Amino acid sequence: MKRIWKVLRDRRGEGYVDVAVAVFAILMAVAVGFQAFPVFIAKMQLDNFADELIREAEVSGRVGTETTARYERLSEKTGMSPTVTWSTSGRIQLNQEVSVRVTVDVNLGLGIIGDYPVTLVSEATGKSEVYWK
Repeated sequence: MKRIWKVLRDRRGEGYVDVAVAVFAILMAVAVGFQAFPVFIAKMQLDNFADELIREAEVSGRVGTETTARYERLSEKTGMSPTVTWSTSGRIQLNQEVSVRVTVDVNLGLGIIGDYPVTLVSEATGKSEVYWK
């Protein structure tokens, strides 16, 4: 801390350039962080999307109309329309495993640096809670 104050009080001008460059670098890092932050939010939403879909399949005991309705409600709620791939379809017997893979493309916009498409993938696995006779 003493060194920073010494540099700031230095009248020769060398320290001012160093401090200006350091502040500029810190501000650039913060700006890139703010641009990348929405991608992390989208990944968290996608993980929740997959968990909600698999829970619906567990409770209903099948992949079909119930899971499709849940997908539509989640898409409306989150504003995301990911691609969904199920490991099976139709009825799922008690304790049989089912998994879902949810994929969405998100644009990582870094302003003047460029825009980069990022593919986010989330997977969830569960077991059916319904016994089919």
